[in-house]
Amino acid sequence: MAVTFAGGFRAGTAACGIKAFTAGAKAIPTEQKSDLCVVLSERACDTGGVFTTNKVKSASVVIDHLHLQHNRVRALVINSGNANACTGAQGFKDALLMAKLTADNLDLDPDQVLVSSTGVIGRYMPMQAVRSGIEAACADLDAAHGDDAARAIMTTDSVPKTSSLEVELSAGRVKIGGMCKGSGMIHPNMATMLAYITTDAAVAPGLMAAMVKPVADRSFNQVSVDGDSSTNDTFLLLANGDAGNRPITAGSPDAAALQAGIVEVAQIMARSIARDGEGATKLITVRVGGAASDSEASLAARSVASSSLVKTAIHGGDPNWGRIVCALGYSGAEMAIDRLHLSIGGMVVFERGGGMEVDLGAVRHAFEQPEIEIVATLGIGDGIAEAWGCDLSEEYVRINADYTT
Repeated sequence: MAVTFAGGFRAGTAACGIKAFTAGAKAIPTEQKSDLCVVLSERACDTGGVFTTNKVKSASVVIDHLHLQHNRVRALVINSGNANACTGAQGFKDALLMAKLTADNLDLDPDQVLVSSTGVIGRYMPMQAVRSGIEAACADLDAAHGDDAARAIMTTDSVPKTSSLEVELSAGRVKIGGMCKGSGMIHPNMATMLAYITTDAAVAPGLMAAMVKPVADRSFNQVSVDGDSSTNDTFLLLANGDAGNRPITAGSPDAAALQAGIVEVAQIMARSIARDGEGATKLITVRVGGAASDSEASLAARSVASSSLVKTAIHGGDPNWGRIVCALGYSGAEMAIDRLHLSIGGMVVFERGGGMEVDLGAVRHAFEQPEIEIVATLGIGDGIAEAWGCDLSEEYVRINADYTT
């Protein structure tokens, strides 16, 4: 049930025809018809969010920053097909109106509603269609509609992306669920993606705001598809307390266990974004150890996962491991070349400052698999990190060459 797996959350969807109003927009998979969803919590949520670092931000991102200051969120309204970015004053009016329409239908205050949009940049929102869609979605809220909500937020995604699990705390068992979308314009800090994780855990005020960035840094900020960051990126954590446990406080064992569960859900969804990259045929997992710190390991892992030359070599099955060593070298992470150890699919290709005798045909075969694992040890310290990416294919070029035509 994805985002409604946790107790006290319901979702509703609607087919507004937003993509048809976005003239010339690239069609998405035919089985996806819904393009708007509403998620409602029965209780006010402790909420944290991180957003795009792009200096050009969508209206929804700006509005959410303001509404999060009150920390009493009850609902989300999310549309696909139109980014409502680069739309000037009208865009801000439309984002505010989306929050107000949702609030009116749910008997809430507008600042209890967060808004997200994804799709084509520079087109005005078809607000009459959106108005009807919000009314329809709010009239059909149900905990069973979590998977439907995940489909409604898709753009060029080929599959919905969800995850859920239960965590045993000293105060009792809690549920965590999530949904995300993302396929192209994906790069760390943040990728072009929308992601939402909900939990029924009761937490002290401000805990989700404290957790959301560390969670993002270990999951969504470690994904790269094509090196582009969008105007709408949003990742939200919401905890509504429906489980009835004693409120979890920062620094407690329960807080660590809850964060670990949230990270697990986020990493599953992050990998699904990389696996479903536009035109992708292969998932690339990069594991880095022996770094000076975890943050330096992250730099190195992201550098490899983001490299266009590495991505194209893997797509073509070219056993050119030198591109990986090169990407590690320019990553900014400290490394000792004479202690660098690099393996591809379990085969050591570089060690003690030089290439190893290795069957290049076997490396080529490893690059031809649907999932490729690259492991590098930098020889400096104990820092570790993981990043995910995908190959770059001719299909990626085709998708993005005619995205609006």
